[in-house]
Amino acid sequence: MCFEDEAGFTRRPPKGRTWGRRGHTPVVTVSGRRSGRLSVAGLIAMRPGSRTRLCHRLRTHPAGKGKRRSLGERDFIAVIDGAHQLVKAPIVLVWDQLNTHVSRRMRQLITEREWLTVFLLPAYSPDLNPVESVWTSQSMSPAASARAWICCRARVNTPSRA
Repeated sequence: MCFEDEAGFTRRPPKGRTWGRRGHTPVVTVSGRRSGRLSVAGLIAMRPGSRTRLCHRLRTHPAGKGKRRSLGERDFIAVIDGAHQLVKAPIVLVWDQLNTHVSRRMRQLITEREWLTVFLLPAYSPDLNPVESVWTSQSMSPAASARAWICCRARVNTPSRA
């Protein structure tokens, strides 16, 4: 049995607060450019008698108008095909009702795979999908701020005394 979910992360650093010496306010300089997004699809594969596995697919999206900023049907199928090769067994997939999951193209891709059975979660039910907790832990971890900072190549400067 497998659960799938997707998430998107901005590469812009989050706003934060810090301590500094009295009279020396730390300044974080970040370029004004749009930095794009990072999309990830994750799939938890559970099989009796073996350990639980997390399969994922990352995709970066450049900033700009008119460009796709999310994962497509082929990205989701690639994750499912990878999980199938990993567990070497038929897959029962449970996922949400994202428009990409229920599209005509996705239904066609699913019917081409006889080893795949899909069930949809009810609308607005993140508590039923264990992959949601993976994204929550990623976005709230202290490393999330560090990743965003590194991605934007921010420089920490202190103003000079005048």
